[in-house]
Amino acid sequence: MTKQIIKDQLNRPLRDLRISVIDRCNFRCKYCMPADIFGPDFQFLPKSELLSYEEIERVGRIFVGLGVEKIRLTGGEPLMRKDLPVLVNMLSNIEGLEDIGLTTNGVLLPKHAKALKEAGLKRVNISLDSLNDELFGDINGRGVGVQPIVEGIKAAQSAGLGVKINMVVKKGLNDTEIVSMAKFCKDNELQLRFIEFMDVGSTNGWKMDDVVTKKEIYELLKEHYLLEPVDPDYFGEVAKRYRYEGTDVDVGFIPSVSESFCSSCTRMRLSANGQLYTCLFNGNGHDLRDYMRSGVSNEEIKQHIMQIWNGRKDRYSDERSEETAKNRKKIEMSYIGG
Repeated sequence: MTKQIIKDQLNRPLRDLRISVIDRCNFRCKYCMPADIFGPDFQFLPKSELLSYEEIERVGRIFVGLGVEKIRLTGGEPLMRKDLPVLVNMLSNIEGLEDIGLTTNGVLLPKHAKALKEAGLKRVNISLDSLNDELFGDINGRGVGVQPIVEGIKAAQSAGLGVKINMVVKKGLNDTEIVSMAKFCKDNELQLRFIEFMDVGSTNGWKMDDVVTKKEIYELLKEHYLLEPVDPDYFGEVAKRYRYEGTDVDVGFIPSVSESFCSSCTRMRLSANGQLYTCLFNGNGHDLRDYMRSGVSNEEIKQHIMQIWNGRKDRYSDERSEETAKNRKKIEMSYIGG
C-alpha cells in the first residue's frame, strides 16, 4: 500500500490511531470514571450510537492510507464490547497496518486472550495501580482485588501477547506503591509504565498538588535500582524509558504533566460514538460517524480527515496551568481511552 503522509500545523505526522470501542467499563476508577458521577443511573451510549465493526474497519483502512502504522483499541473497557476478536481480525487484515494493541483492566483477559491473539492482536497494556488488595479495590471503585488482574496478565502471556503494565500514580493515594510495583514487574519481566496523574476530562478532581512527577518517581527508583537510559524506538514514543542494569527489562514514564511531549505527538483519537479528537485534552470533537453515515465516499472521508489533521495545532501540555486545567472543555477518558 502506498501511504500518503500528512502533517499538522506543527509538522507532526499522523502515525497512531486510538479507537474507543465502548464507553462502558466494569471498573469505576477514581481518575477516570468515579462512581459518584458514573453511578447506576448513568446513561451510557446505546448500541446505535456506537460505530459498528464495519464502520471501524472502513475508517481504519482510510487512516492507514494516510500514514497510520499503529492502532490501539481502548474503552471504557474494550473487552466489554461483544465479539471484539472479530474486530481485531478485520483490522489485522488491513495492508500496511504494523501493530494492533489493546488497553484493558485485564479482568476479562482469561476468557479472551487466546482468541484475541489468534485474531491478530499483538500486545496489551494492563492497568494496575496497586498490589495492595484493599487499596486497589478502593481505586477501582468495585472492590476487585489484585489476583484477577494477575490472572489476566498470565493469560495474556500464555497466549503469546506482549504485556505492559500501566500504573497511574496519584500523590497521597498510591505513591507508596511505586517501589513494590517496580519490583513485581522486574521480577516477572514485565514492562512497566508509570503515568503521571493527568487532568483528563472534568470529573476526576485533578489538581497539580496530586501529581507525582517523573523526576520524583525516577529518583525514588534510583535508591533501589541501577537504571540506564534507553533510546526511543520511534518518533513520537511518549514513554521515557530506562533499563534495569544487567537485564532486558525496562521501566518507563509517561510525563505528560511535568515533561510535555506535544512536539512529537502523532496521535488521533476516535471516540466510542464516532467523534475524532486531535488531543487527549481537547474536548472539541469532529463528527465522523454521522458524516460517514450520510453516504459519503471513502475519498470524501479521507479528505475530511486530512482537513482535520492539517489544521491541528494542539499543544495542551505545553500550555497547561491550573487555570487551563479548570476551564478548558474536555472529553471524558471513558469516551476516548488513554
